[in-house]
Amino acid sequence: MKILDTDVCIEILRGNEKVIERRREVDDDIATTWITASELTYGAEKSGASDRNLTLVTEFLGTLPILGLDLPSALEFGRRKVRLERAGMRIADADLLIAAITLANGASLVTGNRRHYERIENLRIEDWIRG
Repeated sequence: MKILDTDVCIEILRGNEKVIERRREVDDDIATTWITASELTYGAEKSGASDRNLTLVTEFLGTLPILGLDLPSALEFGRRKVRLERAGMRIADADLLIAAITLANGASLVTGNRRHYERIENLRIEDWIRG
């Protein structure tokens, strides 16, 4: 399974053909998280064209499963947050929640935000934006 991070979803919504083509080529299951769904909705609501953008986001989110926070994900979050804090490498809770859900599902995270996520041990990352 591949889990799309918020930045990748935004690229798809903006019509980035390179990213859209990568999504089409994937044989694996593709999903996103409730965090990304929330961030996309927030961005649409905040935009100058909120009605149009909210429709686009809602239609897009309807095309893939949205994974929630379950017990295995919560346990991953707690363990990883302590490890990162002890190493002096904090990341935003939203990013860590996305990573925890990805890890708990044995998935790969599709993101262009390698800088944050590379700090998380054993997290498989694919960058469809920069290649």
